[in-house]
Amino acid sequence: MALFSYAHGASETPLIGVPFGEYFRRIVKKHGDNEALVVVSQNYRATYKQLWDEVDAVAKSLIAYGIERGDRVGIWAPNRYEWVLVQIATARVGAIMVNINPGYRYADMKYAVEQSGIKLLIASSGFRKTSYIEMIDQLRADGSCPESVVVMENDWRTFIGKGCAITDQAIEERENTLQFDDPINIQYTSGTTGHPKGATLSHHNVLNNGFFIGERLEYTPKDRICIPVPFYHCFGMVLANMAAITHGATMVVPGEFFDPDTVMQTVQNEKCTSLYGVPTMFIAELEHPNFSKYDFSSLRTGIMAGSPCPIDTMQKVLTLMNMRDVQVCYGMTETSPVSTQTNAGDPTDKRVGSVGTVHPHVEIKIINPATNEIVRRGEEGEICTRGYSVMLGYWNSPEDTAKVIDQNRWMHTGDVGVMDDNGYVKIVGRIKDIIIRGGENISPREVEEFLIVHPNVIDAQVIGVPSERYGEEVCAWIIPREGSNITPEELVAYCKGNMATYKIPKYWKFVSEFPMTVTGKIRKVDMRKISTQELGLQKVSEIKTA
Repeated sequence: MALFSYAHGASETPLIGVPFGEYFRRIVKKHGDNEALVVVSQNYRATYKQLWDEVDAVAKSLIAYGIERGDRVGIWAPNRYEWVLVQIATARVGAIMVNINPGYRYADMKYAVEQSGIKLLIASSGFRKTSYIEMIDQLRADGSCPESVVVMENDWRTFIGKGCAITDQAIEERENTLQFDDPINIQYTSGTTGHPKGATLSHHNVLNNGFFIGERLEYTPKDRICIPVPFYHCFGMVLANMAAITHGATMVVPGEFFDPDTVMQTVQNEKCTSLYGVPTMFIAELEHPNFSKYDFSSLRTGIMAGSPCPIDTMQKVLTLMNMRDVQVCYGMTETSPVSTQTNAGDPTDKRVGSVGTVHPHVEIKIINPATNEIVRRGEEGEICTRGYSVMLGYWNSPEDTAKVIDQNRWMHTGDVGVMDDNGYVKIVGRIKDIIIRGGENISPREVEEFLIVHPNVIDAQVIGVPSERYGEEVCAWIIPREGSNITPEELVAYCKGNMATYKIPKYWKFVSEFPMTVTGKIRKVDMRKISTQELGLQKVSEIKTA
């Protein structure tokens, strides 16, 4: 009889049972002279001892601004050294840091500020062509502005200066009141409908998740981690910052936002040993005209996560970028975020064809979403996870929390996966992404993996669009290789005979890039909306497949 699709991450390494500030203190004591943070765009460098002193100053300033345990402090900025200082300092004083997406416009930003009840907002003056100051002024006019606002470029020195009157004893007294199950962070998830929901994470959630991520990557104080992914997201804040800090490693930040040339230059100049990114970032680096000019010999590992990884891209990263131990992580904001991860010693087929095995101290099961019963290994179902990593809940949203965390504390992810006999999990798609054409279930991932192997295709994303006859039809968005004249007819011919006719896309759209979030996640909800609108205007190529 086949095993049930259940796995438990048994581990001899205990969970960390202290608040983050206390653990950070231990790291500084042990690795104080090691370089902690490098931000190339700001010409900033600090050892762990120096970082501690700067965090200490920010923590005192937070107290001086009246921040009490449990108060919300918003951080609205791209990747800057101040972001890291605020991340650590809020934890030390027991505040809850609210991550605000740098790409937010007024309505989303206003919602996050009001829904979380931010008392102090620390922001940069803007991001790219967007002025945060103008939106903050609009908040004031609407009566929604937090009690205090600190604009990094204008107010940082004043902010730090205000903390000079606060004593070391005041910080120590505050830290003595903290518990590791206290909330430390609110991250707004990018829902497909309605307003985002504020996933609330504890010291215990993010500290342990970051630590065990770093353990699988075999991080040591000698590692230098290139971080082009945004801090506001778990990928930057936990997979990068927390994994680095818990191992005394160095955080290396190329700039405020992702630029492939800058990232590759940073890897070379800073001799980074690890590089992070979503698949689209790695594709941009591999396809960059300057790629062959850079030296990747210092790299050994890294993380590719955030969305499904094309097999061809992973193989190039393993070889051309020298990232022989690159790993894939899977999870969601609500699980702090990583639930499964590959291992450095895994065979290539597991590293490119799965998202690894369950994390230490975490449980995974795959269920039939219609019955909630665990399926057998090799069968598809919804991935659920349970353990220390599951969020405390959605901030001030008990009804939304109850929809995803059941009475047994299982987090229902909405992702469709398969677990093999060795416990490796493969992501098939999202429950909402599955295309149902005339009663046939079609996995977008399956079609995407086939299309991306075509020599004239750089990347492919597949979605379902409305159909009066079949309910849904398959639509493919294609990023063609530069200089190619690939046509829908050519791609249909490529598919015929290699996949079932009903899986072959009926509609094709050629683009230079996909709609994405700031974190680099593909916005399929936007793609469906765009394609549906264009279909009504007869602007999408329609090809007969049978």
